[in-house]
Amino acid sequence: MKKLEDYVVSIPDYPEPGIIFRDVTSILQDAEGLQLAIDSLQKKLEGLDFDVIAGTESRGFIFGMPIAYNLHKPFVLVRKKGKLPRETVSVSYDLEYGSAEIEMHKDSIKPGQKVVLIDDLIATGGTIEAAAKLVEQLGGEVVKIIFLMELAGLHGREKLSKYDVESVIRYEGK
Repeated sequence: MKKLEDYVVSIPDYPEPGIIFRDVTSILQDAEGLQLAIDSLQKKLEGLDFDVIAGTESRGFIFGMPIAYNLHKPFVLVRKKGKLPRETVSVSYDLEYGSAEIEMHKDSIKPGQKVVLIDDLIATGGTIEAAAKLVEQLGGEVVKIIFLMELAGLHGREKLSKYDVESVIRYEGK
């Protein structure tokens, strides 16, 4: 039986020399790989008491939505600024070069709700940390953050040290 790592295509020197790009689309293109990815992420939630799953744009949608469906939980979108049609809350965060802003609908998380955040990859941790701040701004509690892949060499987990964080695949480099 193949491991999830076997479905990931690693592309050396992309987008620049010295970087190994871990391509998640190769998992999505294979039915067994996709099923293994969803099942592996969902297994990280076994026995956890939570109310809502939230996913960050856009690959957090891909992996979070089927898990929300399987577990009969609501799914909340965390999107780039300006993409949601109703009243929102937003938070800015720093990128390597510049900044970005994400938002959620103001009514998407109710005070006291226990929330799981899902994304495909943790690199520096900035986006998911901002998503956690949005949940907390609305009165929710982040009870777990799960990722399909982790680039441990970028130390994103350190930024999330106050949260329960797990990843399915861990790459030691960048």
